[in-house]
Amino acid sequence: MTTEKVNDDKTEDVGETEEPTDNLVTTTHTISGPGWELEYETITGTMVINEELVEDEKFAGHKPKAEVFVTSYVAKGGDGERPVVFAFNGGPGSSSVWLHLGLFGPRRVLAGDVDDPRTAPYGLADNAETLLRYADLVFIDPMTTGYTRAVVGGKPAEYHGYTRDRDLVGEVIRIWLGRHQRWLSPKFLAGESYGTTRAASLAGHLVTRHGIALNGIILISAVLDFGTIRFTHGNDLPYVHFLPTYAATAAYHRGLSTGEVEERIERARTFATEVFAPALARGSRLSADERAALANGLSDLIGLDPGYIERARFRIEHMHFFAELLRDRGLDTGRLDTRFTSVPANLNNEVQETDPSHMFIFFPYTAAFNQYVRAELGFHSDLEYEILTGRVQPWSYKEFEGRAVTTTDELSAALRAQPDLRVYVGFGYYDGATPFSASEYVLDHLDVPSEITDKIVRKYYPAGHMTYVHEEVRVAQSADIAAFVLGESNE
Repeated sequence: MTTEKVNDDKTEDVGETEEPTDNLVTTTHTISGPGWELEYETITGTMVINEELVEDEKFAGHKPKAEVFVTSYVAKGGDGERPVVFAFNGGPGSSSVWLHLGLFGPRRVLAGDVDDPRTAPYGLADNAETLLRYADLVFIDPMTTGYTRAVVGGKPAEYHGYTRDRDLVGEVIRIWLGRHQRWLSPKFLAGESYGTTRAASLAGHLVTRHGIALNGIILISAVLDFGTIRFTHGNDLPYVHFLPTYAATAAYHRGLSTGEVEERIERARTFATEVFAPALARGSRLSADERAALANGLSDLIGLDPGYIERARFRIEHMHFFAELLRDRGLDTGRLDTRFTSVPANLNNEVQETDPSHMFIFFPYTAAFNQYVRAELGFHSDLEYEILTGRVQPWSYKEFEGRAVTTTDELSAALRAQPDLRVYVGFGYYDGATPFSASEYVLDHLDVPSEITDKIVRKYYPAGHMTYVHEEVRVAQSADIAAFVLGESNE
């Protein structure tokens, strides 16, 4: 019972505090394409997630902890043999809107591309390539993203970290399977960016904690070991693995074709492993002639002045690269998608000021989702739908104190436990946030037999971090992922 103090020093009963309840809305829709039509149900809203409470070593019941926003798409007339894909994005601090309205869902945002920009108020269209044709879809927003919040009196920061975030998403998956009687369905995880970190960790967690065996993991713009992408003192791995992305970016802005870009990437891969990495390892032992040759070789690949490269001791941090590459044109290049450019306020800026690709993508997705969730899915809330928020920071990696964040142990364990577990990895040539070479390196060093890693599906696209921003890539990647879910080869 709760009470409220009133002015005459008496108390007034304001009733008992209500337990939070699910707030879900179900709607029915139809989508069609050449020769096919699909009727489906959408269940949209918040699920209350409870945790078992133990006090003084005694079971004290279940305590509501979070109200998680989930959007589910279920085909009408389907059965328990239809696959189900659980999807989420990354950040940390990102909602699932990107995969939802960019690639997988039955509706997609009309955002345009670098050569075909759209302006406000943007728009929505049916997604004829939707993965819903082949699998039911469940989009999950982690804590403090989307409409997901802690319950009244709860502490959201409790879930702003590697393990608790993973566990919360895993609990949503477990509960969803039970409520929808889908334990015997083929099950897939799909993550993008930090969502791939979460997916790889979940693969191990779901097996060991809940006994949930997966059929496949879909990783888009993967980051599986932060040591390969974080520019920290004494760690040369990022400088080596960003090099092919720098080369692709320089080639693109020189106006080279995709085929020519791919040729530059191959040259950069060879240079990175056979020349660059050994040279960095030698440090000050390089002679003057060797330093000059190394600077010239890098310059030819990545388009920066040899003097700039040598003054940086050959270690070009990515935000510096984005500011330096097109300085003679008065432009910064993008980070999420290095094809994009913008004019910085300070033409002498040391590092990229603002990511032009982020703002280009952020606006249309924000407008589209806020319209779609109310007008078509029937869910109404005056809360801010947190598309991509900093409110989850600081994000806790306490499990990795003194070492790089990595999911290689968990992913390797999941693959050893399930040798038939399939993995798809989608790479963007122009992804300046999670460079493809870094993920290649991690996949090549998993603690599993080579016959397992040989079966990992690797697909490369001439696009950025959000690969589906590029229309031709969106269509091609949709077909690749559909084939993967169906267990078909699309080589």
